[in-house]
Amino acid sequence: MAHIEDRWFTPQRDDDGKLVLNARGKPVMARTPLYGTGLRYRVRYIGPDGRERKKSFPDRAKQAAEAFMATVEADKHRGSFIDPAAGRMLFGEFAETWLRTRTYDKSTMESLELRVRKHILPFFGSRPLASIKPSAVAEWDSELAGVLAQDTRSVAFAYLRMILTAAVDDERIAENPCSAKSVKQPRPVERRVVPWTYDEISAIRANLLPRYRPVVDLGGGCGMRQGEIFGLGVDDVDLDGGWVHVRRQVKRVNSRLVFGLPKNDKDRRVPLPTSIAAPLRAHLAEFPTVKVTLPWEDPFSDELVTVPLVFVTSRRGAINRSHFNSKIWHPALAAVGIPHTRATGVHALRHFYASTLLDAGENVRALATYLGHADPGFTLRIYTHLMPSSEERTHQAIDALFASEAAMAA
Repeated sequence: MAHIEDRWFTPQRDDDGKLVLNARGKPVMARTPLYGTGLRYRVRYIGPDGRERKKSFPDRAKQAAEAFMATVEADKHRGSFIDPAAGRMLFGEFAETWLRTRTYDKSTMESLELRVRKHILPFFGSRPLASIKPSAVAEWDSELAGVLAQDTRSVAFAYLRMILTAAVDDERIAENPCSAKSVKQPRPVERRVVPWTYDEISAIRANLLPRYRPVVDLGGGCGMRQGEIFGLGVDDVDLDGGWVHVRRQVKRVNSRLVFGLPKNDKDRRVPLPTSIAAPLRAHLAEFPTVKVTLPWEDPFSDELVTVPLVFVTSRRGAINRSHFNSKIWHPALAAVGIPHTRATGVHALRHFYASTLLDAGENVRALATYLGHADPGFTLRIYTHLMPSSEERTHQAIDALFASEAAMAA
């Protein structure tokens, strides 16, 4: 059981070792050599792991020591005991360990580390985990509000929450301060997708160099991501069967190009309509594939992969999306009067694809599969406002039912 020691006073004993009592029958207390130095009260207790622990309190804080002792015993009984010493680990030390144990792909890790080191560690790195309270989280977020966009703040907050959740799981802190009622996570700005029209994407396509025009076809007609288009191999295309196997992408890690799995680490098959297969077939006839060798996921890896790419630069190399966007895509947008923003990148072709399928009555689950979304709910949240109105279908269904029932009754 836990007990409290008084380091300044000890019960006095006579020569026979018996306690010396006062007139009221209580032990007479004698000063110890430690009197007046350091903290007076020390709580000793046994943790759930069988190890003895202790915590000290100053003079005139006996009630606080007793309250701590009672809390320890109650937490042990409930199975929610947290060793106070565990929370003394600095946030920065714990965050570095957390980063080392993530298993994301290289490009995701690069972004994750940048956010943690730039936006989180400068504020929390030197603080013990147990000292981080909801008020500190709110103060940190308010400081970021003056320098970061709300979307970026939301991402940084999510990473902080993940790190502190890991600290809870590690039994270093009892609760995640990010989850307190007084803390409000900044929400990403909701932007309604406004799909391009067919005439707009046709105009953009016409202003691209011929070797890049099928990028529009695959983005707008198959819903492929930009990196997936650039990583498409000739063996991934079944022109006769009408399928595209999306199984890799070209991405940039540490400023170098690598091959890697598609987003969410999941390959997929996407229908290849005849109207998209025809220009792709013509492209392959005019621009033969080029075998390109790149590292797999890690730019410093010895694992090299060679793919006969459908799309390459004029110098017969893999396409760097940054160069493509600035030198190829943005001029094509400017030529048709569309400003280049975050909403008008190559990714906008996927929105055209999604809106076209929804308008044709395709179900959300199938669309999510074709787009490579891990969760159909995510697809629904993005595109629900593009789904055809159900009001008329409701009228027709109910009218048809009740009309048939009325006819039978008559």
